[in-house]
Amino acid sequence: MNEILTMVPAWMAGGVLGAMFFGGLWWTVLKGVSSKQPALLFFGSLLLRMSIALAGFYFVSYGHWDRLLACFLGFVMARFIVTWLTGPNVKHHNPAAKEAGHAP
Repeated sequence: MNEILTMVPAWMAGGVLGAMFFGGLWWTVLKGVSSKQPALLFFGSLLLRMSIALAGFYFVSYGHWDRLLACFLGFVMARFIVTWLTGPNVKHHNPAAKEAGHAP
């Protein structure tokens, strides 16, 4: 029972770290398209996001591999959630439209 009490907060912290990392990436891409210096924005964002994520993993794990694994699981789950929330609107393929099988 005690192990679960330490794994759930580590998993939740991983989710928060992942949401910050991948949400920050999404924000960076949105702003970077219209930026006058996109390379500086992308590189600065990468350094900030990586620093926060690595420091978060270090403090959450506190030297325990099982907490690190739970944190990483939350981080990966947050990636899928952020990707799902910020993904493009999928337009369904029209099967009635005939596509050319070769170049003209």
